[in-house]
Order: sequence, then C-alpha cells, then structure tokens
Amino acid sequence: MKIFDLLIIGAGPAGIMAAYEAKKAGLDYLVIEKGLIGNTIYNYPVGLTVFSTTNELELEDGGLDPAREKPTREELLSYYVRFVLEHDLNVQTGETVTGVENHPVGETPTPLLRKEGSFIVTTDKAKYQTENILFAIGAMDYPRKLNVPGEDLPKVHEMFRETYPWVKKRALIVGGGNSAGEAALFLAQEGAETTLAIFRDDWENTDPKQGCIKYWVKEPLENELKEHCLNLFFLGKVIEIREGEVELENENGDRVVLPNDVVFVLIGSDADLTMLKSLGVETEQGKGGEVPVYDPETFETNVPGVYVAGHFTHQRHIKGAIDASKLLVPKLKERLTAKDAKNAK
Repeated sequence: MKIFDLLIIGAGPAGIMAAYEAKKAGLDYLVIEKGLIGNTIYNYPVGLTVFSTTNELELEDGGLDPAREKPTREELLSYYVRFVLEHDLNVQTGETVTGVENHPVGETPTPLLRKEGSFIVTTDKAKYQTENILFAIGAMDYPRKLNVPGEDLPKVHEMFRETYPWVKKRALIVGGGNSAGEAALFLAQEGAETTLAIFRDDWENTDPKQGCIKYWVKEPLENELKEHCLNLFFLGKVIEIREGEVELENENGDRVVLPNDVVFVLIGSDADLTMLKSLGVETEQGKGGEVPVYDPETFETNVPGVYVAGHFTHQRHIKGAIDASKLLVPKLKERLTAKDAKNAK
C-alpha cells in the first residue's frame, strides 16, 4: 500500500489551501471529500452575498474577482473549484471517510499499518496509508437540535437554501446568528409571512465576536420590521412543532401558538470529533463548542501526525482556515525533511 506524506479530509478552503501548499512543497498528498469541492459554500443560500472581504477569501492574491465589491455564493464557489482544477490538485470528491486507525511509534506494525507513526484511513471506496493526516471538515453536516416534539416533521429544516418555495407561506426561523438573520431577511423580502424567533440578548447584541447578527443583515431586518414584512418573537423556548402550527414560550414565560407552514432551525452546528477522539486527540471547550487541543503554531494535536484546521480549531472563519493551512504545511515539510535527513545518517 502506498504511503502518503499527508492525507487531507475535506475540500473546503482549508483543505484546498493545504493541498496547494503540499503540492508546492513536493509532498505526496491526497484530499478526500465526501461531498463537493467547497461543499460548505455550496450549502450557503442561493444568491447569498458573502460579506467577507475578497482578501479574506482568496487562496492567492488577485484570484477572486467578483462583479461587485463582495462575491456571491456562486462566484466564491466557482473560484474554489477553478483553483483546484487550474492547479491540478489531487482531490477526490464523493468519497466518505468511515474510519481512521493509527499506529503509534514503538508498537509492532499490523499487516495494514506497515510503518510506525502512520495511519490507515478507510473510506466507502478504499483504504489509504499516510504518515500525517489533516482534519479540515466543516460543521454544517452536524447541526444542533432543539430536541422538542415535532422536530422530525418534514416541514422542519436545518438548512436554508432559497426563498421561492415559501412565497405566501407562514415561515418561522429559530436562531440568533447571521444564518438565521439572513434566512429571515430573504424570506421576508420575497413574500413569505416571516417570524424570527430569537432571544432578546441575541437580537440586542452588537459584539461581532459573540456571533451576533452582523450589521449588514441587522439593518435591513429592522427595515423589514418597520415595513411590517417581518415579525419578531422574543423567545423563551420552543415547546412543540405541529403540522400546522408551532407552540412557543415567549421571554415572559407566556405560551403562544403560531400558525405555521415551515420551520428553519438555524441554531448553529458542531464539528464531529468522533474520529479525532478515537485516535486519542484531547479536546477542550472553545467559544463555538468543543475543539481539539492543538499547537497554535503547527496546528498539530497531542497525537503526533494529526493536524486540524477550520471548524476543528478556534479559528472557524474562512480566513482563519486558509491561514492555518498556510502555516501548518510548510512546518510539516520541515519536520519531514529533518526526519529524512536523520534516517539517512
């Protein structure tokens, strides 16, 4: 079995940047992605304007050239796909990693794990062996739940994609961050009878570091409120979701029943740490939830050869994910070069 220098799980901005750096460094690498290139961006709402600045989204200076000041979802997705194709990066899509097995240094190799300090990555299509592994997976596939009756009804969605199926429908959005705010704005602007159920503290919060609704979404939402195109419900908790209605408790503890056709539960998501923990990676609590413990300079976890980026770090935005890969791959190259020199003596 061929042994890669680096196997990267995930073909989002972090994974693509890591692949590019690995190719420049002359490493033998592979990227495995269960969905599409830029899968998290693909799952953004259709037509969304991405409000990060161009330099925060680019993999190389000057590559992203949006028609307006900020790129749309479609422009950004096209940019990442073209980058992979133009640089002929070794990315395999539509392949799901199902397990990772490590072979610590000092233990007798198994028939599969023929080298100390290596890993076997099993997918739904093949097995791969690698000396190092980078987890660069997004979190959108693991949304948080309300854990209330009726949450499994077909009308309940954990992702918002587009407005047009819900024109003239009664829509409820539950959430306090930018994703919930954007969904409420798009629905209200395009003819849905829209209610945003949000905690008062989340609505009144103006600190961007606390995950509040950003001002460029908040201001048009306030305009929709003035025009009576949007309803605001200060939430205590969701009681139950039923076929034609939703029962809520407001901030004062009073129960309210709202007629309803569709519910979007947009309360955040968490990276799946199952495989990392199975390798012995330690975790800690971060602002966005549980994250692996890692070296902030090398992005290596406590398990040698296991690296993290993007939603597996404290830097969950695209710029932080890209910067992580720019740092970790050259340092990994240095380590591998030093190791080869030592073994050659």
